[in-house]
Amino acid sequence: ANRKLASQIADKLGVELEPCLLDTFADGELNIRIQNNVRGADVFVIQPTCPQVNNNLMELLLLIHTLKLSSAKRITAVVPYFGYARQDRKTKPRVPISASAVAQLIEKMGPNRVVTVDLHCGQIQGFFHQIPVDNLFAEVEMINYLNKKNFPLSTTVIVSPDAGGVVRARTVADRLGASSVVTILKRRAAANQIDQMQIVGDVSGCVCVIVDDMIDTAGTLCAAANLLRENGAARVIACATHGIFSGPAIDRLNASVLEEICVTDSIPQDKNLERCNKLIVLSLVTLLSQAILHLH
Repeated sequence: ANRKLASQIADKLGVELEPCLLDTFADGELNIRIQNNVRGADVFVIQPTCPQVNNNLMELLLLIHTLKLSSAKRITAVVPYFGYARQDRKTKPRVPISASAVAQLIEKMGPNRVVTVDLHCGQIQGFFHQIPVDNLFAEVEMINYLNKKNFPLSTTVIVSPDAGGVVRARTVADRLGASSVVTILKRRAAANQIDQMQIVGDVSGCVCVIVDDMIDTAGTLCAAANLLRENGAARVIACATHGIFSGPAIDRLNASVLEEICVTDSIPQDKNLERCNKLIVLSLVTLLSQAILHLH
């Protein structure tokens, strides 16, 4: 799912990626084979479950299962982006809690540990009942990037795009030394559709940094950026850990008032970089390399 990130992590750690054959049968079934002997090895599987979500999830499950059958001593699933994380509760009758189902599927394959980055909801860690889950945070990379921008801190405001992200925004603001945190309250008409938005706080003449865990279709993000500019913001940029960029997302971002959109490489971004000159990609290589080194 993200061979470039895996290769860079291996280079950082001074090791080589283990060769793995991955093919599909004529009917679409996956065919996986680990080429080297992994008996007694401490194995880290780096596989975000990003689009194509279902295919990448099945790859992850079969990779863990294959390693288990190959007598690996310990298996750690490194999942930089955890797909289905937004379906973490029942919001209406007769719907699944998909994040819990995915956690159970992964756990059933028998890994010893899961490492992920900026879960949409921290409580998802509780869906894994038998194994520990390390939820890492990409805030350090974002803060380092923002520090290099040399924004005047007295007029820099960190914006949470919803009430659920206030803690994240507050953490970034405290570590950056920003003047305040502003929240955008929104009411959804349906998934990826916003009915109404309003700002809680003053952004007049400020540099606004919208901080979120992911950007999907970018409809909410672009609407929030427009609202900030309408309320007097001097500049608006966005920072998010996971850049999914589904459907019209890139076109919306290109046409938006956002000056920059900063995401990490938890999901491959090479094609999106070609289409959007506002896009900045921060690396998770150091964060994940250090985590792997400490766990090994």
